[in-house]
Amino acid sequence: MKRPVRLPLLVAFALLATGSVPVAAAHGRVRTPEPLGVTATAPVSAGGARVGVLVRGGAHYCTASVVHSEQRDLIVTAAHCLTGGGSGGIEFVPGYREGKAPHGEWAVTTTYVGDGWKGRQDEDSDVAFARIVSRGGKEIEDVVGGNRLVAGRGLSPVGRAVTVVGYPRAREVPVWCTNISTAYGGSQQRIECPGYSGGTSGSPWIDAEGRVVGVLGGFQQGGATDDVSYSVVLGGEAAALYREASK
Repeated sequence: MKRPVRLPLLVAFALLATGSVPVAAAHGRVRTPEPLGVTATAPVSAGGARVGVLVRGGAHYCTASVVHSEQRDLIVTAAHCLTGGGSGGIEFVPGYREGKAPHGEWAVTTTYVGDGWKGRQDEDSDVAFARIVSRGGKEIEDVVGGNRLVAGRGLSPVGRAVTVVGYPRAREVPVWCTNISTAYGGSQQRIECPGYSGGTSGSPWIDAEGRVVGVLGGFQQGGATDDVSYSVVLGGEAAALYREASK
């Protein structure tokens, strides 16, 4: 388990007859590390500020990122990051570096976890959303922006280059790595990138158009080794949960 936290841009989406939740095309492409499969310290950037740590009891333990919603107050992470210890006392710190909170510390309020995870900790349901309390009259998305999210039936990112950004517990800065995602079974995806140790659960998987297409978790709650990570394919269940949370 990658116990106890990847990158950019706004979501305009429409529900099609297929039940999918497509996202408007991104404005430009996301800068990514090179070469493929190499993990490095992620640079400070506007997009990177949307990724941060989840903190409980004074220590960061998972990663999460801001996704666009109607109320502009939503983050996405792995379901196992929001269960087991309750949501009370959890804070989200976007853009966290070296013990500093450049965009403030934001309290987590309502959490949204799918029935598959709540009922039996189904690895195919290891994705969750949480609402964030406003600060100073502003929502979290007003301060750092929000990632686009792609979820729905038939929308698989497998075979594409994705960038994963997350916070290992042992480090005080985020890491990132880009590689080609591959299928794992019919409902999971995997990526080979070294150094994704405990704390990187919940890290967003970002495609070349700046859209969230996965969240580090799923099989073995993200993977039993630091060099191979997993995510559920964000299908119909994730799309329904996102719609519920983003109202």
